[in-house]
Amino acid sequence: MNALSVAKCLRIHSKKKYRDLSASHKVKNNLAQRDEGAEKKLVALLSASASLRENFIHLFAGPLTLRFLSFSGAVILLILTLVLPGNSRAELIDRVVAVVNDDVVTMSEVNEEGEGFFQKITEQAPASELSEALRRAREEVLDGLIDKKLIAQEAAKQKVAVTDAEIEAALQQMITSNDMSPDQFRDQLSNMGMSEDVYRNNLRNQILQSKLLNYEVRSKIVITDDMILDYYDTHYTQHVDQGGYYLLQMGFVWKKDPKNPAKIDAATKLEARKKAERVHSLVESGQDFSSLAKKFSELPSAADGGNIGTFQKEEMAEYMSSVVTSLVPGQVSQIVETPDGYQFFKLLSSQEGGIVFQAPYESAKEEIKKTLYEIKLKEEFDSWVKKIKEASYIKKM
Repeated sequence: MNALSVAKCLRIHSKKKYRDLSASHKVKNNLAQRDEGAEKKLVALLSASASLRENFIHLFAGPLTLRFLSFSGAVILLILTLVLPGNSRAELIDRVVAVVNDDVVTMSEVNEEGEGFFQKITEQAPASELSEALRRAREEVLDGLIDKKLIAQEAAKQKVAVTDAEIEAALQQMITSNDMSPDQFRDQLSNMGMSEDVYRNNLRNQILQSKLLNYEVRSKIVITDDMILDYYDTHYTQHVDQGGYYLLQMGFVWKKDPKNPAKIDAATKLEARKKAERVHSLVESGQDFSSLAKKFSELPSAADGGNIGTFQKEEMAEYMSSVVTSLVPGQVSQIVETPDGYQFFKLLSSQEGGIVFQAPYESAKEEIKKTLYEIKLKEEFDSWVKKIKEASYIKKM
């Protein structure tokens, strides 16, 4: 609805209120004049901006800078009350919850951004803790929106923009990479309590942030060989006590009938065996065990590249000890059947103990460089946002 339509609705609303009180033409004329004056004021306010919150800025940012104003929801409500006639005052339901330089964050933005988050808390938090949990959640969402406003303002200064085509391309890439149809994607958003508009807006902010990082942050990050070596020594080597077997593991499980767990489908068992044989041959051909475990293993240890640490012989299951104890360091075991699937192992240590290298330095170097880069990127980004905040006017209501 445009500004003029809003004003007309308010005028009609106001006239209805006073229809029964019009005892004379003089009263009617006075009311009409008052309504026309209110309408002109409202049109003047609304024509300055497409949205109500932008009018807050227009209204308050005149000769005085917003930075020095005591800008509160009560003041905004008061000014609008002076402008809006009749019962239209009671229809104001939104309010400003934060000022970010020359922009504002409204309560409706917080509610829309955190809808799914708040819903989960409402469903899961104990009744006695619900109020405090929602307060903390709203604070977290508000902080995120403030960061978004700052990033958008910084992007505008540097003339960095995101097109609708870029958002659409990123959205389609996400749908494709997760092997979903557009309908499945929308169902997933619905389950999360998030609208597609909110998701697209988040995508826009992520792309904008990435572009700004290219300008402001990425060029400052340097990863040296000494940094990579230090990380390797700390995270890829371990001292193993005498008698221990330091192992990497890979496993492939077969599906069971939930109604009869003891029953194993022959087809799924064969499928698990073929997977194990295929990946085992890749390891035997010289490919890195940890990288393959992260990609193909179906066990929880996959997240750690198959690393399950040190085992004493007496701690191992029989199927495990039968193939591990005869190995020499660096050797990969045969495939062995377990109660749930098929597994094989790589021995990194010997019984004499000593320093164990989880992966050769050269094979781990690029992965370590990527990890260090991500760590430094987050540090630089946090530092950059902190500087922007320190130079900005931010006030929570």
